[in-house]
Parts: sequence; C-alpha cells; structure tokens
Amino acid sequence: MFSGLESTLRGIIRSAAPIVIAGQGELITERAGVINLALDGTIMLSAMTAHVVARETGSLPQAILAAMLVGAAVVFVVVVSSIGLRLNQVAVGFVLTVLCADLAIFLGKPHFNRPGTEIPTMPIPLLEDIPFFGPVLFRHNLLIYFSLILTLLVWFYIYRTRPGLTLRSIGEQPEAAFVRGTPVNPLRYAYALLGGALVGLAGATYSLSVKLGWKEDLSGEGWIALAIVIFGLWVPSRVALGAYLIVGLRSIAIDLQDSDVIDLPAQIVNMLPWFLMILTLLFATSGALEKVVRFTPDRFKPAVRRFLRAAPPRALGTTFEKH
Repeated sequence: MFSGLESTLRGIIRSAAPIVIAGQGELITERAGVINLALDGTIMLSAMTAHVVARETGSLPQAILAAMLVGAAVVFVVVVSSIGLRLNQVAVGFVLTVLCADLAIFLGKPHFNRPGTEIPTMPIPLLEDIPFFGPVLFRHNLLIYFSLILTLLVWFYIYRTRPGLTLRSIGEQPEAAFVRGTPVNPLRYAYALLGGALVGLAGATYSLSVKLGWKEDLSGEGWIALAIVIFGLWVPSRVALGAYLIVGLRSIAIDLQDSDVIDLPAQIVNMLPWFLMILTLLFATSGALEKVVRFTPDRFKPAVRRFLRAAPPRALGTTFEKH
C-alpha cells in the first residue's frame, strides 16, 4: 500500500514540476504588471528547442539555456509591444502563443518522436533512505529539485526582501513607485524576462525529464499554468498547490478510467479537475472564506486570512507612462 502511494506521489511531483516552474515564472511577470498569454506556445517551442539542442550537441546545459532564451525572447516581444509600442498585451500574447506553437510544430517535424535525451536522476545520499519521504522527495533530477525549492525562493523574495517589495509596488501602484525613484519600465523588462526564462525552463523540463523527446501533445500545458496563477491568486504557495492538485486529480482521473468504478465518458473524467478548480476559485473569491476565518483561533486568523484571500496586481496589463 505505502509503496503504491510513494510511487504515486513521486510521479505527481515529477509531472507537476514544469507547471510549477511555469506558474512561478508567470507569477513573477504578472506581479510586475505584465500579462504573458504566450505561455502555451512558449512551452511548446522551448520544449522542442531543448530536445533538438540536446540531440545535436549532446549538452544538457546548452539545451536548458537555449530553452530559457526562447522563453525570454517571447516575453521580450510582449513587453516591447506593450511598453514601446503601446499595444495590448493580451492581443499580442494570443498571437504569439499561436505563432510559437505553429513554429514549434513546423521546425520540430524532423525531430518528432525521435529518442530524447534525459536528465539523469540524482538521488540525495542519506535523505533518499528516509522511509516514505526519501523516495517521494529525494530521488529526482536537478530540474525536479529546482521546482521543489522555487516556490520557497519566490515567496521569500516577494515577501521578505526589499527588491520584492519594489516588485509588488510596480505591479500595484507604478505611479507611486516612480515618484519614489523606482525605474518602473526597466524593472518590468527585467522581471518579465526572468519570468519568461522560467517558462522556457518549464518547456525544457517537459522534453528532457517528464515527457522525453518532442511531441505535439504539450498543447494546453501553458493554459493550465496561466489558470493556476489565477487559481493561486498570485501567491507562490497557492500556485504550487494548484499545480500539484491538478496533476493529482489528473492521476486520479486516469486511474478511474482504467477501472470500472465509474462508468463515465473519458472526456467527462478528464474535465473533473477543471470543474474542481473553478469551484475552488469561486470559493476563494467569495465571502465563504470569512466563515473559515471565523472558526480559526484568533492567533492564526491574520495568517489564514492572508493565505485565503488575495487580489490581482492592480496595474496588471496596464502600460505605465512617465508624465
């Protein structure tokens, strides 16, 4: 029993890693006030790039770097279009996600379904021998380990450092931040590029670790990451929780399809995680949360209220102009 549970949880952590990385990258971008709707196409293009570079050069670091550069380049177009050309970020993002997806399919056709290069597993000595938790948490490769610590790094940076406070300010009140001497638009460029590079890294995690090789079935993963950022209400811990939740629900849906427990069409079973996510999002944005807080001990109420409620950055998707 425990062996099966270990295997399931380990698989969830591994499969959710790209979504966690892409979600945290998009969270950083949106915290700076920029919407990057090109995630889906970016993940496909960067996954294809990582696979091809790894096959042609035999170098995994070069493959990962190339994928991150692809992610940064795509979001750079979004930011230049918004800040420099005053174009709508949402419209540009939609166009780019279709363009990148088609470009990935076209350029990756010669490499479709060809054997991929895998990042080797690196068990952590001593820790991997811990009962139950060892196999679940400490028998992965470097990219999976990175996904596990990324959420903590992003949370600490945003909420416990002065640059993190500045990041929040340019996404919430860029005019006030500018008055205090903050270079709003240069920082938006920098954080958007960082977020885009993480999305590119998510693509590399797919083709080099989770779904080896280049396949066109990655379409939709970027939209999941975008939905999870909203589901997580722009809080790093909740974004990660959403990623693990939807991957876990996917796993349950697959198990239900393979069994005779529920006689439902496969399409309905596959939609169950999305229904639950929508219900959770409605619950999180409704007044029902106050009832949860009401029954919480007084000493924990502030922390619970902060965890359960958040709002999108007020300047999200807007263009800042100096006056």
